[in-house]
Amino acid sequence: MEIIQVVGLGLIATILILIVKEQKPMFAFLLAAATGVLIFMFLMGKISTVVMELERMAKSSGVELIYLKTILKIIGIAYIAEFGAQVVRDAGQENIASKIELAGKMLIMVLSVPIIGIIIETVLKLLPS
Repeated sequence: MEIIQVVGLGLIATILILIVKEQKPMFAFLLAAATGVLIFMFLMGKISTVVMELERMAKSSGVELIYLKTILKIIGIAYIAEFGAQVVRDAGQENIASKIELAGKMLIMVLSVPIIGIIIETVLKLLPS
């Protein structure tokens, strides 16, 4: 029932932010950012469990770990870019948030090139010569 804890924290933070926002907008922003970081840190334990299980499955199936690690990096970049963009958006900086998202997409594209190459090689091997 961890979702209840996350939602509870979010609701409490939202109520506090609404109360404080009129008098101290900077404090309200910091409270929102801190809440986001707390939720993110709470989820890190869950993410590490998933990563360890995926590594175990990759080893047992014979998949090279470099591909799994690359995919996990891509997923991590997507989550971190989204989180960063949302925090910046909360501060009212839409232009910077868009640039964070663009940077995340570009980094994902760069990391995906080797995997796309492997997929193309595999498809070419399956086609009759």
